[in-house]
Amino acid sequence: MKHIKIDQLDFELFIDYEQIKKRIRLMGIDISMKYEAKHPVFVGVLNGCFMFMADLMKEIHVPCEISFVKLASYDGTTQGSIHELLGVGMDLKGREVIIVEDIIDSGKSLQHTIDALEKMEVASIAVCALLMKPECVQYEFDNIMYVGFEIEKEFVVGYGLDYNGLCRNLPDIYKNVNSTG
Repeated sequence: MKHIKIDQLDFELFIDYEQIKKRIRLMGIDISMKYEAKHPVFVGVLNGCFMFMADLMKEIHVPCEISFVKLASYDGTTQGSIHELLGVGMDLKGREVIIVEDIIDSGKSLQHTIDALEKMEVASIAVCALLMKPECVQYEFDNIMYVGFEIEKEFVVGYGLDYNGLCRNLPDIYKNVNSTG
């Protein structure tokens, strides 16, 4: 599909699955080399990371563990207070942690996750994101180590990213043609 319509919004193909797979393969090689003898824990931020994390883990060739967190805003916006709906569920003290995010937008949820992990006294935190909107990031991060694609202020859906819960299942990423977001 080159175009999709959701409600009254039009989206066009932005990044196809073949490009995504190639980029993830390269990220997996980099991570596997860096963490060769470190037994990292990958912490995926749900719901958006599920497709990216599944494909990324197929490209990781070192012993590792996987866990997930689920965050939500109290008022349903990126401006609201963040709270945890589902925790990591394992002891991470002294562990090498790689946070897996679908997209870094404002950075608010990422900052919340990093703060929570630092309280657990982890050895290190690296961030691996499929997409990042550099213009939108409102926090200073020195641990974003792996980014699949840097994008403009685009409103994107597909490959785990949603619009009102829809489109997470699409293999490609689409951008809204009517506005930026």
